[in-house]
Amino acid sequence: MASLAYNNKIPQRENRTRVNSQIRMSPVRVIADNGDQLGVMPVEEALAAAVDRGLDLVEVAPLARPPVVKIMDYGKFRYEQDKAAKAAKKKQHVIHMKEVKFRPGISQHDFDFKVRHARSFLEDGNKVKLTMMFRGRQITHPELGQEVLARALERLQDLAKVEAQPKLEGRNMTMVLAQK
Repeated sequence: MASLAYNNKIPQRENRTRVNSQIRMSPVRVIADNGDQLGVMPVEEALAAAVDRGLDLVEVAPLARPPVVKIMDYGKFRYEQDKAAKAAKKKQHVIHMKEVKFRPGISQHDFDFKVRHARSFLEDGNKVKLTMMFRGRQITHPELGQEVLARALERLQDLAKVEAQPKLEGRNMTMVLAQK
C-alpha cells in the first residue's frame, strides 16, 4: 500500500489571541481595563476579576514571563483591530503591470492609439511593459522592433523612465517603463 505522506499536512498554528478560559498559563500579570497594574496572580483570580467587571480576560503578551493579560471588552478590541487593518489596506497602493503589444510594421494610427493607452496607464501609477512581437522572418531584423520601442519611449519621455532596457526573449522584445 502506498504511503499517504504527501497528503499529510502539518497544521499551521494560527496567530490567535487567547481569551478567558483559553488562557492556561498561571500565574499571570494582570492589567485592569483602565490601565492600572493589578499585579501577578493565578489565572482563576484574574478571570474572576474580569467576570466581576463584566469584561473579558485577554492575553496581550503570551511570550512574557509571566504572561501579561488585560481585562477588556474583547469584541470591541477585535472591532478596533479589524477597523485599523481595513484602514491600512485602503491606504496602500498596489502597482500593476500593464502590457502594450506592438508589431514591427505597425501603422502610425495604431502606434498613436497604443502609446495613448500606455500614457494613461502610466498616469494611473502603473508600470507599463512594452512588448514587440515578431512573427515569422521578422525576427531576423530585431532593429526594426527596437526602433518602434524607441519611438514609443520618445513619446512617453515626459512622464516615463526606463526600468528595464529592451531585451529579446524568444520571439518577443520587452521593455518596462515606470512613472517618473
